[in-house]
Amino acid sequence: MQTNSTVSVSGSDTFEFLQGQLTNDLRRLETDTTLLSAWCNPKGRVICLMVVTRIPEGYAFDIPTELAGEIIKRLTMFRFRSKVEFDIQPGPVIVDISEQIESGVPWIGIEQSEKYTPHMLNLDLLDGISLDKGCYTGQEIVARTHYKGATKRRTVRLRSDEPVSVGDKLSADDRDIGDVLNVAGNDLLAVVPTDKANQEISINGIALVHLPLPYLEL
Repeated sequence: MQTNSTVSVSGSDTFEFLQGQLTNDLRRLETDTTLLSAWCNPKGRVICLMVVTRIPEGYAFDIPTELAGEIIKRLTMFRFRSKVEFDIQPGPVIVDISEQIESGVPWIGIEQSEKYTPHMLNLDLLDGISLDKGCYTGQEIVARTHYKGATKRRTVRLRSDEPVSVGDKLSADDRDIGDVLNVAGNDLLAVVPTDKANQEISINGIALVHLPLPYLEL
């Protein structure tokens, strides 16, 4: 289990501010109840993932508690003169990582933050990216990756017969090819090169079993 904190964003400039930061299009919340999105740094690396909802005073989203303080600090730096306020709600939200792994939705905590692009995390396949909303932080790199078909790494789901940990090295053909992203029990998500995704992959000599994702065929 992991814990999230709920952040509310309010103020007269809230829509314009968040629209210029997040990978997805907030206008979709006019009809949708929730919206998966990411916040990227200028290099197009995912700082955090979030599920955004509408609230009477603006928007709300859950982010890992371990990142919440730093994320609010950095968002405030981007605010400049925009009339936007941030508030962290009391009480943690418990996240069942095993349900997320089964669905292929990665957890981006402090160990994973700013290491991966949205495409590496399959956010384009999870409907977490808008390609026609206009500019946002990291948008140029995300768009270039998408339109040039330059995604050479993807998140895959695997199973190990032995315990593994986040950050453990994955190997194929006697070479390190990636790290464990998330773990729940014996199931895990990992980011690997697409040309290695269907090959035999191991951790410390332990062969891993490939498991399907509901949205991805490699």
